[in-house]
Amino acid sequence: MATTTAPAEPSPFSLEVRRRRALRRMSQLELATLAGTTQRHLSFIESGRSKPGRAMVVRLAESLGLTLRERNSLLLAAGYAPAYTESPRDGAALEPAMTALRTILTGHLPYPAVVAGAHGELVLANEAFGVITEGAAAHLLAPPVNVLRLALHPEGMAPRVLNLAAWGRHIVENLRGRAQAHPDPELDGLLAELLGYLPAETPPGPDHLGFAVPLRLRSAGGELRLLTTLTSFATAVDVTLAELHLEAFLPADAATGDLLRRREEDRKAGVRA
Repeated sequence: MATTTAPAEPSPFSLEVRRRRALRRMSQLELATLAGTTQRHLSFIESGRSKPGRAMVVRLAESLGLTLRERNSLLLAAGYAPAYTESPRDGAALEPAMTALRTILTGHLPYPAVVAGAHGELVLANEAFGVITEGAAAHLLAPPVNVLRLALHPEGMAPRVLNLAAWGRHIVENLRGRAQAHPDPELDGLLAELLGYLPAETPPGPDHLGFAVPLRLRSAGGELRLLTTLTSFATAVDVTLAELHLEAFLPADAATGDLLRRREEDRKAGVRA
């Protein structure tokens, strides 16, 4: 009598690898090549016919461009312990990095700069950040402050942003890209909320420059035109640290630089007084 072997059932790990690969529109051959294995082996992994070793799981996670948090989740799904620690922000392990970030924020004065977490939660800010929060409702400035919500909420920065439609789209499209690459219900909820704050889209005009425009922000001292830069810990091996990013604002014209320098001088004079 002939015996038959039932096909292996894909495990949660197998299904997750397949889902992540599909999100990135990668073929099995592309992912296998990046991970240093064969398409046949990857096919066996995705079908549940082969259980990969821990090193292979790490290589697959890296090749898929997963965050450290997602890599830990993939390791757990495969039956392995997480590889990356997740330290408290106020713990001893992260104190050197947090001290370095505070030094950078202070060194960026007289221009505003903040450090935010994965979902826009404010972690650190320098003294110049007051020009960003100017006039915002108290409930938006009560901890935990979310800088993305603050930027687009009608009781936050939004009434002072002169190019709200373009600036708002810049924020939500960046967030949408992150949510698509790294599915997260909290990001999805925040994205839906922020979209509700934006004005209705209008067809782009002949001078449309996409999102490559400075933030135009009305302030008590006059209009500010600000460029932004984002910095992250690309080589971090701690989940908490890897999820932090520093957003620094820079003057897009001489008038903005002068206004921010005067504002900082006034602040220092007030402190001395």
